[in-house]
Amino acid sequence: MMKKTSKITPVILLAVIAVLIVFPFVGSSYATSIITLILIYMAMGQMWNLMGGYAGLLSLGMQAFIGIGGYSLTILSVNYGVNIYLAIIVGAVICAVFGLAVSPAIFKMSGVYFAIGTWIIAEALMIFFSNWKFVGYAKDWGIKTVYGMSNIQLYFTALVIGIIAILVVYRLLRTKTGLALMAIRDNTSAAEVMGINIYRTKLTCYVITCFMTGLIGGVMYMVQGYIKPDTGFSINWTIAMTFMVIIGGLGTMEGPIVGAIIYVIIVQVMYNFPGMSMIVLGIIAIAVILIAPSGIMGTLYEKTGFQLLSPRRSIPKIKKTEEKS
Repeated sequence: MMKKTSKITPVILLAVIAVLIVFPFVGSSYATSIITLILIYMAMGQMWNLMGGYAGLLSLGMQAFIGIGGYSLTILSVNYGVNIYLAIIVGAVICAVFGLAVSPAIFKMSGVYFAIGTWIIAEALMIFFSNWKFVGYAKDWGIKTVYGMSNIQLYFTALVIGIIAILVVYRLLRTKTGLALMAIRDNTSAAEVMGINIYRTKLTCYVITCFMTGLIGGVMYMVQGYIKPDTGFSINWTIAMTFMVIIGGLGTMEGPIVGAIIYVIIVQVMYNFPGMSMIVLGIIAIAVILIAPSGIMGTLYEKTGFQLLSPRRSIPKIKKTEEKS
């Protein structure tokens, strides 16, 4: 099954990309907006999955970088006239630097303490931004620089960031650093005995995740069009990422994609019933955990071996040459 899958993977991926490129020109404006959100949430899920699913770093503070990315886009483009895309990139760099600055403290923690530590940092940032004069305190910012952008422009921005997120995770996991991350996740002590630099490997993963999450946060707020501290740094961002990865399949490349589709559709369907969407999402999460503990794609892989995007590197076959008599 895996050999057949590996052969058809390029064909399937190219077909999907082709459909996504054509879709905004043939689909309705509403459907285009929905897929735009799915692409952005999928990218978020990939980053949380990189940390939690492949590196074993369960974070509850990813909203910190969504907020920094959103505020960087807002302040730089609205107050200083910086190009929108340049502002997003600057925000991503700020996120990477911030992640680098807090890493010595949070990497002294592990497990649930790491999760709580990252959440506390995000909450501290929300309080700081609410009392920071430079960003207008708790002002509800309208990001007027994005108001003139068309749905198609937003769509293709989301498509690019979604593809980049997948490529970053896929390529990283197929490097020695990726193998080291999975070794650390499975057994930290054994990984250290084998000569893996635990701190440097985790730091590499964390900084990349911070940068990419900041980038994704900027794109998300291009679509949202407004921001304030209690939404920019809301733990709901991390809850959404966690939900997508858990129901889709922790530690699978396809999991966040499936999870993002389910999450966005449910939220849109329940849009007119405030508060009910969280109840429905909770029920679905519990049902998936009970029926398929490894998530939808994780369970599918366990039972059938089906996997479109495998981070595992295959061992090349050695061709045997027959000796001529």
